[in-house]
Order: sequence, then C-alpha cells, then structure tokens
Amino acid sequence: MTDTTKVDLFVIGGGINGAGFARDAAGRGLSVVLCEKDDLAQGTSSRSGKLVHGGLRYLEYYEFRLVREALIEREILMNNAPHIIWPMRFVLPHSPTDRPAWLVRLGLFLYDNLGGRKKLPGTRTLNLRRDPEGAPIMDKYTKGFEYSDCWVDDARLVILNAVDAAERGATVLTRTACTSARRENGVWHVTTTNSQTGQTRTFEAKVLVNAAGPWVTDVLTRVAGSNSTRNVRLVKGSHIIVPKFWKGEQAYLVQNHDKRVIFINPYERDKALIGTTDMAYEGRAEDVTAGEDEIQYLIDAVNRYFKEKLTRADVQTSFSGVRPLFDDGKGNPSAVTRDYVFDLEETGGAPMLNIFGGKITTFRELAERGMHKIARFFPEMGKDWTDHAPLPGGDMPNADYESFRDTMKANYPWMPQDLRRHYGRLYGTRIANIVGDATTLDGLGRHFGGTLYEAEVKYLMAQEWALSAEDILWRRTKHRLHLSEAEQQAFADWFNAANGVAA
Repeated sequence: MTDTTKVDLFVIGGGINGAGFARDAAGRGLSVVLCEKDDLAQGTSSRSGKLVHGGLRYLEYYEFRLVREALIEREILMNNAPHIIWPMRFVLPHSPTDRPAWLVRLGLFLYDNLGGRKKLPGTRTLNLRRDPEGAPIMDKYTKGFEYSDCWVDDARLVILNAVDAAERGATVLTRTACTSARRENGVWHVTTTNSQTGQTRTFEAKVLVNAAGPWVTDVLTRVAGSNSTRNVRLVKGSHIIVPKFWKGEQAYLVQNHDKRVIFINPYERDKALIGTTDMAYEGRAEDVTAGEDEIQYLIDAVNRYFKEKLTRADVQTSFSGVRPLFDDGKGNPSAVTRDYVFDLEETGGAPMLNIFGGKITTFRELAERGMHKIARFFPEMGKDWTDHAPLPGGDMPNADYESFRDTMKANYPWMPQDLRRHYGRLYGTRIANIVGDATTLDGLGRHFGGTLYEAEVKYLMAQEWALSAEDILWRRTKHRLHLSEAEQQAFADWFNAANGVAA
C-alpha cells in the first residue's frame, strides 16, 4: 500500500459533472483528485442526445429558470469550445393533432428571448411545401417552425474538462473505483483500487464530492456509509443511428402521438442520430441497453412525419443511457425535472457534497455553484473563472471555427479535407500535438482505415487516458461508425498486441 496523499478535494465520478467540478476546483488553486471506476464518460455522459440546449420542451413544465440558465450556458459553452460545440437549426413540423400552433409559437418566442441570445439566429415560420427544409416531410404537414440550438460531442466535452483539470494540477484516475470513504478526525480517508493493476491507494481529503451520476446513492450509502433525504430517479433514454435520409445540415424535432418530442439530427456527416425515449429504469446502470420496443418506437415516430420510411434493417447501431434525474415526485418520466440539487452533509466536520440530477448543458454552472457551496472550507481558493476560459483546443480568435478551418488548410495542405475536419473538430488548435512534424500521410504512422492513423492513437493514449480499443473507437472518437467490422477487429488486435492487453 502506498503512502497517504493529502488533497483538498476528492471527486468521485468521471462523467461531465465530476470532470467539470475537478476542472473548476483545480483552476482555483485547490489540490484535486478525480477517480472514475470505468473510463471517462463511459456512462451517461457519452450516451446523451449530443445537444447543448435550453430544453424547449421543459417550458411545458414551467421550468422557466432552468431553461433560462441553460440558454445562457449555451452561449458560454459555444464560445469556450467552438470545435466540439456548434450551432444547428432545428425544423419542427407542426401537426394539428398535437400541440396547437399558437402554443408552439409562444414557446419558441420565449425560447428566443429568455436567455439573452446573441450569436444564434431566431425562430422563423416555414412553409413546408415551399421551403427546402420541408422536402423530406410528408405532404400533409404544411406548416413548420425553425429554431436554433447547438450540437456537442458529449464524450469529448468530458475528456477536455478532464484534460484541463489535469493540466491545472488535478490527478485523474481512470479504471479506479473508490472502495471506501470514511470520516476520521474531521477529514475523509479515501481508499481506491485500480481494476486493471490492482493497485490500492489512500488519500486524505478535506471535502468529498459525490458526482457519481446513476451511482450517486450507491456511493453515498455503500462507499461513504452515509445517507440523504434526497434521491435520484433513473430514467432510461435510448437512441438509434441510421443512414442520413435528407439533404441539408438541419435537424428535425417531431412530436409523437404521446406528445413526447424526438430529435432527428445529422450525425457524423452521413448518418442520423434519433432519440430519445424516456422510461423509468430500475436495473443496474451498467446493464442498460436499447430495447426492441424503444427502437420501434423511434422508427414509428420518424415514419409518422417523413416520406422515406425507416425499417429495423436501417438501424446501424443503438445505445442507451441512464439519466440520474433528481426525484421530484413526478409520475411521468418526461416530467421529472432536469434541474440539479446539491446535498451538503457536514457530519463529523468532514463535508460531502452530493450532486443529484443535472444535464450536459448546465455542467459548468453546476460546478461553479457547487464550489460556492463549499467555498467556506477553502477561504484561500480563487474566484470564478470558467465562464471565459476556453476548453483545450477551443482557444480560437473570436471563437471562430470557420477561420480556424482556413488556417488548418493553409498549415496542412497535404492533408485530405476529411482528415483535417476530423482533427479540427475533435482537437481544435491542438492539432499540432497529433500531427507533430509530419508533412505526409505516411508521417502519421499506420493507417487503420477511415481517418484513423497511429499518430492519433498515440496522442489519445498519452494525453487522454485511452486504455482500450473501445476507448479510442467510441468515446474519444467515433471511428467505429466509419470502419468496417474487419477494420475494427484489425485495429483492436493491433492495439492489444502493442499494449500487452489480453484479447
């Protein structure tokens, strides 16, 4: 057993809230350890709808404050990470049998004006028979609306927060479970175990932050031996990926018969991401998968509106995540608040901050407000700083990705456009950290298919805690969607052989 390491803050959970918290605290000058039992973003934070948005449908549940705060955060995040977050226009075909047009129009007016929108264009009304956005929609739908939100690469948002936290002094431990946390003499004594090496470490922390998402209650009761009057409600959300079946960069938002809204978003250039479902979930979060009933539900929702009909054979893959929503007592899973709640427990003079709920869009604000909750325990810590601090790779003049794209073209004229796009969107201004001195494709090392080269693999292992082929093909990147099964297997075989990983 190693010697005990003393730190200010110990954060449990490597999803978006944990990574955001570690980054914020490290930037204030605190000593921080973040531990995650699996890979970063392996749970809920890589299985979202991949949107930074205010939550248009939350207006129906009178969540005006939540929507306003999320819309404000949308602008902040778009400025701080323009490589992984960008504007997207959403077309909402109107069905007279669902919400009345006046209600939709009122909701969109509020959506445009609640959050101090600056960069994004506002709502407009569409004639679906005349405007090109209506071309793929069935003829019986004649009226629609178009509004703005933002796309995000959710897993990379987590990774970049963790990278920034580490560069500011935090220790990030992946594949490392917190096996015990006990209060002794006014501090936390924390034990961790690495699942791959078996290494056990001990830490002494002034404050413990429980950002374990779906596992927050498990950490609270089993690991920390405590309890809370608050609880999370697990809601399962599933998505399907199909070939893209319309022209243009716009996304679609449709209302299903049950009044749930389904997003149909362009994804990875030639695909569509469709979701999500909302179902109460009571199993182990690790075991969640998309059920056939959910897959058919999403197919039926699309087929209700679009001329081109999807079948089960069109579904290339699916994924499902468990959203840990704060249990506000609402019976309908869709009505459960997406807001977050803190529970600060100070028993024995060793504070533990438990995080219940939250959403991708509000992670930065959640971390900032969480730090306010524990500020009195760290009187020397720095001030708020993350609202104007670009994430790694996002430090582009005026947060202008288009100008940066021109710079990449000038700097790497030998690089194919699709590869420049891949590097630019995932790594932004840090592209040079991957490319190095290479002046040809051969200089990037072995080519595994698509836009995957050995240079990127080495970077992800050295700088982003990638320890398996899946880490690289699915969470750090989306290469899996662009490689054949044979290419994926060949890469996995190479990776495992090169790193001494048992098949």
